[in-house]
Amino acid sequence: MFNRNQDIKEAKKDVPDWAIAEKLGISENSFYRWIRKELPAQQKEMIMTAISELKRELEN
Repeated sequence: MFNRNQDIKEAKKDVPDWAIAEKLGISENSFYRWIRKELPAQQKEMIMTAISELKRELEN
């Protein structure tokens, strides 16, 4: 029941939620609401792309 969007949760380990939300152009609370329910593939891909970009920025 509580294993929704587990791939996103694992991918974002070291990336702050506020940074992901900012990259997506939404509020942090909206991001929390999004990941409460299993997301459609398109929305999930958008989040995973934002996480990847933020991780690259953090490495530099």
